[in-house]
Amino acid sequence: MMKSSIVQSIKSLPPLSKTIAEINRIYTDEQAGVVELAKVIEHDPMIVANLLKTANSPLYGFGKEIKSVVQAVSLFGMSMTRTIALGNAVRKLLNVDMQPYGITSQRFAEISSMQATLISKWYMHIDKHKAEELYLAAFLQETGKILIASDVINDDEDISFKSEVEMSNNLAQVEKAYVDVTSSEVTARIFEYWNFDNEFVEMIRYADNPAAAPEKVKEYAIALNIVKTILPVNRPFCEQAINFGLRKARDAGYDYEILEDVIDEMLDVLEAS
Repeated sequence: MMKSSIVQSIKSLPPLSKTIAEINRIYTDEQAGVVELAKVIEHDPMIVANLLKTANSPLYGFGKEIKSVVQAVSLFGMSMTRTIALGNAVRKLLNVDMQPYGITSQRFAEISSMQATLISKWYMHIDKHKAEELYLAAFLQETGKILIASDVINDDEDISFKSEVEMSNNLAQVEKAYVDVTSSEVTARIFEYWNFDNEFVEMIRYADNPAAAPEKVKEYAIALNIVKTILPVNRPFCEQAINFGLRKARDAGYDYEILEDVIDEMLDVLEAS
């Protein structure tokens, strides 16, 4: 059972903005393209700023300064643009204090972005269509942590929670001990409340427990779990986390060497920047 205080927090969330609703509508309209999407985004200065900041980050390595929204949308494509816009809108709506997890809200945004980049680069070698679907889910799958952090602060348990998070190799276990649910379950409820499509909600719901996932979303849940294992918010890309994640990938039947190469490539970029 989800704690009533967390259920209450979800029920009192404001609706997503008109811009986001419009972005979602254009994304699902097969007749619409990059220009239509750019036009909608241009009405929202916050989304414009975040999109251009992301486009110019070394992780994407576009190699030249991106100055216009159309340029950024063309380079990212519809799916990735929607993900960046949504991710930032979600964090703006939720009051983000990630101190119980021992990180700043800025660092939390960076780790979410790294999870999405990792899954995208990895799955491009497996299935391009699945890579696009997983990108948004990976970018947003840790959203529930925002409400868990807030709940832990309200209960004055932030100091003990934080010290357990620092030591933990399994954040889902710590979350369960304090709030009776894991962040993937909370995240799923948030996006259910915002009327996201069922498949998207379900793949996230089982990301902390892929073994229980329905067949239709099992592969997605496993992939999301592997990525959050490699990039946990308390110790992203630490050696132990990488080894755990690669072992999970091998056990799930993936060619784990592809994943290992993608991790090495991302580490090289991060070290160089």
